[in-house]
Amino acid sequence: MRGAPTILHLDMDAFYAAAEQAAKPSLRGKPVIVGGLGPRGVVATASYEARVFGVHSAMAMAQARRLCPNAAYLTPRFSLYRQVSDTVMGLLGALSPLVEPLSLDEAFVDLEAGGVPATSAAARAVGERLRADIAAATGLTGSVGLAGSKMLAKIASEQAKPDGLTLIQPGTERELLGPMPVRTLPGVGPATGEALRRAGIHTVAETREAGEEELVRLLGKAHGASLYGMAWGRDDRPVVAERDAKSVSVEDTFDVDLTDRTRVQVEVARLADRCVRRLRGASRSGRTVVLKVRRYDFSTLTRSETLRGPTDDPTVVREAAARLLEGVDTTAGVRLLGVGVSGLADYTQEDLFAQAAQAAHEAQEDAEGAREAGGTPEPAPAVLEGSDEPDDTARPRRWLPGLDVRHAEYGAGWVQGSGVGRVTVRFEEPWSRPGRVRTFAVDDPALEPGEPLPLIRPAVSDAPEADPAESQVQGQGPGRGQPLTSRP
Repeated sequence: MRGAPTILHLDMDAFYAAAEQAAKPSLRGKPVIVGGLGPRGVVATASYEARVFGVHSAMAMAQARRLCPNAAYLTPRFSLYRQVSDTVMGLLGALSPLVEPLSLDEAFVDLEAGGVPATSAAARAVGERLRADIAAATGLTGSVGLAGSKMLAKIASEQAKPDGLTLIQPGTERELLGPMPVRTLPGVGPATGEALRRAGIHTVAETREAGEEELVRLLGKAHGASLYGMAWGRDDRPVVAERDAKSVSVEDTFDVDLTDRTRVQVEVARLADRCVRRLRGASRSGRTVVLKVRRYDFSTLTRSETLRGPTDDPTVVREAAARLLEGVDTTAGVRLLGVGVSGLADYTQEDLFAQAAQAAHEAQEDAEGAREAGGTPEPAPAVLEGSDEPDDTARPRRWLPGLDVRHAEYGAGWVQGSGVGRVTVRFEEPWSRPGRVRTFAVDDPALEPGEPLPLIRPAVSDAPEADPAESQVQGQGPGRGQPLTSRP
């Protein structure tokens, strides 16, 4: 563990929900919950206004609705979150060449590698400047932790939430850690926490007092020794700039158990194609195809097939997944399906030929999809949990709450809700007043899926001078009586 606070941990505040509030003026200051909206959905992020009702991440969406029935419940828009994340990661990259992203909204930075003096004053100045730069570039807030190790920097950022900065001074680490719950330490999950609780160990101080020998007896040599060191504030893990992915996978959980065999086969083929798109997006190929099936009773099966060589050919992956499915009984019902590829490698010459051969087939599928878009497609299963992000850049098969739309007459807006052949849209932009609500038929030809707007209004040199009345409402929440989004 280094003495000086040279490790910075950034955690964006309620990231998905905050981005939705920034994008939708009518929701500012209101409880917003983002996640899977079906009966098996889970909360991805809850705004701080929703958290006061007890709603938190990973909670079942059904329970969240009981706790906070008047919140706005929105479908995730990962294309927007990725755009904002890219901006934030760019700011971190300007601080140091050693940036370790943990997710779209969280990362470690080694300030020493960026030439920042190893003093508390210099680290604090960098942290405060970073927070200001993030707010200016995205309109969102992030909490910053500064310490001599990754573990302590993450603990510091948690203490700084929301929208704050905490610096752990060298020499104060053990006193700070002592009264904290043992679950605070990295690697202490529910199972480890329960094992320690049964042994009468509840806090970090009690973990130190138990001694390394006792922890090794309870948890095993590697885990016990590591936990003992962390309880004393020792954490020598370096900031790693790049992580080499070991696999690429996608999975969907379905609102209703799938019992029709043909439907299961169609979903597996669709997942295989999505998996290959992610594989190609990472410029990789793989040689082992993995099928994951979670049945109605939550029992989970995985099957794998190793190919003769790495591939990124969707036909090959699709056929391998289909063969794996042949050996799985799905008649009692399936609640989750997943397809993955492991044993990753760089592109091979054979892969490139396979990709070229597939191009014509994909172009034909795209054309057929475009022709079908004029009709009323059947609903797609909601993506409620899993390792993949839903592709919200394509035309949605349902008007899901929170997604972007554009109307030929009224311009940009977002879906508040839909049902019985109608869709309700609120027309507003991130920099506008809270907008008006209008209702259309779901197949209204003037209504089309839209792209997320930037959260900060783009600078236009020849733009007309802003209306003073409108500029006063930028960045403010709605007035009293402004209706919430309807719940689906």
